[in-house]
Amino acid sequence: MPGNSYKDEKEAFVSGMTGSTVSHINLLSSVALASIFLLYCAQTRTRLSSLTSLPLSWLLLVFPLLLSMTIFANWPAALLLLIFAPGGLLLLIQRKESGTPLPSNLKSPTTPIPSSQTFPVAPRMEPLPSFTTYRAHMLLMTCLAILAVDFPIFPRSLVKCETFGVSLMDIGVGSFVFSGGVVSAIPLIKTPSHLAAPTFPKMLRAMRKSLPIILLGLVRVLLVKGTEYPEHVSEYGVHWNFFITLALVPIMEVMLHPVMIHVSVTAIGIVVAIFQQLLLSKFDLSHYVLDAPRVDLISANKEGIVSLPGYFSIHLLGLTTGLLLLPPSPSYFRRIQRSLQTHSLNDRALAERYAVRQNGKTATELSGYLVLWWALMGLCSLLKLDGGNGVSRRMVNISYIFWICAYNVSFILAYLLLDMVFFPSPSTTSKTEKKINQNSASLHPIFSTAIPHPLLDAINQNGLVVFLVANIATGLINLTIPTMYTSDFWAMVILCGYSYAICTTAWVLRGVRLRL
Repeated sequence: MPGNSYKDEKEAFVSGMTGSTVSHINLLSSVALASIFLLYCAQTRTRLSSLTSLPLSWLLLVFPLLLSMTIFANWPAALLLLIFAPGGLLLLIQRKESGTPLPSNLKSPTTPIPSSQTFPVAPRMEPLPSFTTYRAHMLLMTCLAILAVDFPIFPRSLVKCETFGVSLMDIGVGSFVFSGGVVSAIPLIKTPSHLAAPTFPKMLRAMRKSLPIILLGLVRVLLVKGTEYPEHVSEYGVHWNFFITLALVPIMEVMLHPVMIHVSVTAIGIVVAIFQQLLLSKFDLSHYVLDAPRVDLISANKEGIVSLPGYFSIHLLGLTTGLLLLPPSPSYFRRIQRSLQTHSLNDRALAERYAVRQNGKTATELSGYLVLWWALMGLCSLLKLDGGNGVSRRMVNISYIFWICAYNVSFILAYLLLDMVFFPSPSTTSKTEKKINQNSASLHPIFSTAIPHPLLDAINQNGLVVFLVANIATGLINLTIPTMYTSDFWAMVILCGYSYAICTTAWVLRGVRLRL
């Protein structure tokens, strides 16, 4: 490792940034959507079995993301054109037919309803490829950026902003928390009575689950301090780091379960966001973060502590998204709430009524939330409700919270629409088309349904393990190579090898779920 002078230069290399624009970040992120568009075009128009091989999967799904934040970072529209063009040409080819009707997608009107002895106690959660794709791509972009930022080929406009502004890396941490919130909806959907269970035992279970992540955070602190690894103190503080935040928000969620029975989770999330902004604006916590000296343990970690309620709001609003996205029907959880309020919860009846996924209704509700979050972000900026300085990831102000929600809901909806367009199911087609499909199902093959791509599914399955491996690899590379002085050519070579190694790790672990 180079001397302390290099350490100081490296810290300066990622400090004092003011970011880019929201439209630029949206364009860069759209490269992920474009790669899925090209993949779906190839899947539905060709019979290439190699589409699921690791090398071609990396080339189609990972390499474009790497290009978007390096070589094409300042020309994202050109990269989008390069990806959309071959996809558009493939669309000129007649769509291939494959497979046979799947029971989960084509149900005969005469299909008998299972008896009470065989019917599940909660609605069957069919796999949702669009969410798997979104979550894996979000994780990939985060893993790529944490190393790419150390090379000059990564534009400084995409580096985390010092205090105010928007950048690609600012999106990463918030999206990680938002995605965790979406996933935390699963136990509430599978076992609705979990919401009304005693709070204290649930908190203990949540603490036990979070303990490994907290330990990872503490180990990271020891390693960073012990190796004098370059660090950006104003990001979270002297000892605090992202792993600690990630571990605490699920515990905080459990504390609000009794409230969630009676109040909309969306409303709770917005109230927490407003509370966070009041703390920053009316109680001068923003000045405390920006100006207070680091004289004790609290002030040494002021960024991590002050931003925690903001990240908790993001987690709750992610949970809102999960509660309408993951169940078969977006109205499922609202019915659960009403049943819990009247003590008339009947899982069996709810499961029977909502056994078929209603993607059209889900897309409609997501569209409503998309408009809401973008409108609230614009309103906060227009009326200067965020303090007048704009988005701040460092303090997680209200504009940052709504930006994270708007960005993530936009891309979740986009992935869902791609699945609905390329792999329509009866829940997304008209009644006439459903009847035709049902009558001809035994005579004619239908188009294959959407399934998660094997590489993306593998990354999603062990996301935290992949993220941990990426952090370790990033540290080792930075301790070995003076990345700040590496040429663009060798930076791309290293980044390609690094990204392929991460994908290989996930590929090897596919089918095995490792729990930390």
